[in-house]
Formats: sequence, structure tokens, C-alpha cells
Amino acid sequence: MRPIRRPDAVLVQAVIAGALSFAHLHDLAAAAGQSGWKAWAYPVSVDLLLVAAWHRLRTSRAAGEPARSAWTWFMVALAASLGANVATAGLLDLGHVPAWLRILVAGWPALAFLGGTLLVHSPGHSAVAQPAEPDTDTERPSAVEAVIERDDVVEPESEIAAVPALPSPEPEPELVPEPAPAPEPAPMAVPPALVAHARKIADDYLARTGYPIDTDTLRARLGVPPLMANAIAAQLA
Repeated sequence: MRPIRRPDAVLVQAVIAGALSFAHLHDLAAAAGQSGWKAWAYPVSVDLLLVAAWHRLRTSRAAGEPARSAWTWFMVALAASLGANVATAGLLDLGHVPAWLRILVAGWPALAFLGGTLLVHSPGHSAVAQPAEPDTDTERPSAVEAVIERDDVVEPESEIAAVPALPSPEPEPELVPEPAPAPEPAPMAVPPALVAHARKIADDYLARTGYPIDTDTLRARLGVPPLMANAIAAQLA
């Protein structure tokens, strides 16, 4: 046996509130000079704008986008519905509707069309309402096939990278040849007379000082160049 469903109180309240608001909008439109089917179209226009603004408000919140435009049109539709409810509660003489109210009622269709167009065709709403369809024309390999192809194909670059690089050979040091020794100068020929004279000077210097004569003193006494003085000192040694 199926359980008996109890009516939802919220749903019943929504139906009652919608019917009363619909009737008030119809009466106000008829009082403002909109007769026949036009008076019945005004409540539908107001309620549709209210629902569209509320739907856009929820969509913008879910997508993390600004909802300023949705709030604006929601308040406009709510003001129109609430204003009709208050105006028909005895605060307004429906037999003598003021001119400004007739202007508002006559201009409502254009305002509602503008609000609905902006809510439906805004960039954020179109991006959320129409998600991009996946491209089914191109067949993509599965994850298993991609792994198999990845294992079968061996890239040469990976093999080359795995081989360690050989160290570069160090350059051999260049051998610098040693300089050849300088040739020894040939002994200078000294006249025997000059050697004999130098020996007398050396003996006299040794007798007076008790020390052998040095090369510089011998060169000064003889008045010869240093090279010859060295040759003479070598023969006296």
C-alpha cells in the first residue's frame, strides 16, 4: 500500500502568494488602461523577470562571478510585484489612476525585455549555461595504450643522457728546453813582462800588509781592464 503524500505547506503557500500577486498585477494593469489579454500578460512578465533574475543570481554565486546585475533586476521585479500588492490594498483609487502610474505600466514591457535580455545573454551566463562540448571527432588513445606506447618507444636522447660523459683529457705540459750553458771565455793572453811586474807588486803588497793582494787593488796598480786583471791574478795564484 502506497503511503499517502501530505501536501507541502511551503508549496501551498507559494501557490497562494503567486495567485494573489498575479491578481493584484492584473487589476493594476487593467486600472491603468491595459484591457483584455494585455492585463493578463503583465503579471506573467513580472513573474518571469523575477524568476530569471533569481536563477541568474544562483548561477553567478555558484560560478564565483559578480551578481550585481542579477540583484538589480531582481529588485526591479520585486518592486513591481510588491508595488502592485500595496497599490491594490486600498491605498490607490483604481478608478482614478494617476498619470505617472499609467506611464510606468505602459513602459514596463520595454523595461522587462531589456532586463531579460541582459540576464540571458551576458558573457558569464552563456559560459555557464553552454559548456564546451568535448571533441568526439578525434579519437584519443586510452591511458593503457598511452603507457604501452610510452614503454615501447625508446628515445635516443634518454639513452645518451644515461651514459656518463667521459672526462676531457688534460693537456700535456709543454717541455721547455733548458738554456744551453754559456761558453767559457777563452783565457786572455798576458805578456810575460806584465806578469812579472804584477808579481813584484803582489810581493811588495804582501810584505807591507801581510795579506795577498786582491784583484781590484792589482787592477788599480797596473791600470788594466778588469778582464785582464783577472787573468793576471789567475797566473799569480
